Amino acid sequence: MAGADSPRRVVVKLSGNTLAGTAGDVFGEDALDFIAAELDAARQAGVQLAVVVGGGNVIRGARFCPTGPGRISADYAGMLATVVNAIVLRERLERSGAPAVHYGAFPVPRMMPAFEPTACIADLEAGRIAVLAGGTGNPLLTTDTAAALRAVEVGADLVLKATRVDGVYSADPETDSNAELFDRISYREVLERGLAVMDLTAVSFCMEHDVPVRVFNYAVPGNIRRAAAGEPVGTLIEGT
Repeated sequence: MAGADSPRRVVVKLSGNTLAGTAGDVFGEDALDFIAAELDAARQAGVQLAVVVGGGNVIRGARFCPTGPGRISADYAGMLATVVNAIVLRERLERSGAPAVHYGAFPVPRMMPAFEPTACIADLEAGRIAVLAGGTGNPLLTTDTAAALRAVEVGADLVLKATRVDGVYSADPETDSNAELFDRISYREVLERGLAVMDLTAVSFCMEHDVPVRVFNYAVPGNIRRAAAGEPVGTLIEGT
């Protein structure tokens, strides 16, 4: 593997809200154009990109029904929301001139094939951006965990967790003015301190399979390309 400093292949985790409009619209034209351009800039820099997309702009299963027997159905609804986002994002990438494909954790006839690692790797090596939907295909697991799983399956060197904050802080920077931004932190410290940077199941999975994670602010122009190229933006999670 090339490593976090010079990754050849990365998995980017985008929340559904990165595609949303500022007025509460499910999709925003400016948001879609921005994300497509940022991803294409990373592709043109020579990095192979797989993108796991969330569905929170459409429906967030855990919020819609956090507990009880309805949680499973709510999670399935959330998975379908990610399929909608993947279709829209792929179309916007193609419109911007970036070759792209999409896969689902489950097939959607006439719309999207099921994810298969060998086929996805072939697309990445051909220079296509692979947009991955459906999470892991299982309820009760987040798209963060899906990003960690897909990273292992396609042999990625790095997971990029795109957020609206600058990285991993010692506390919530919105409520604690003394919160410290880490340049680097270990998987174990994230787990032991319960830092809310990504799903802790995903952090544990990345630790087990030695896949570094970089948490960064995607809204800064150029940051996706910088992070994908291994530049020290945000916080790197690695080591024990």
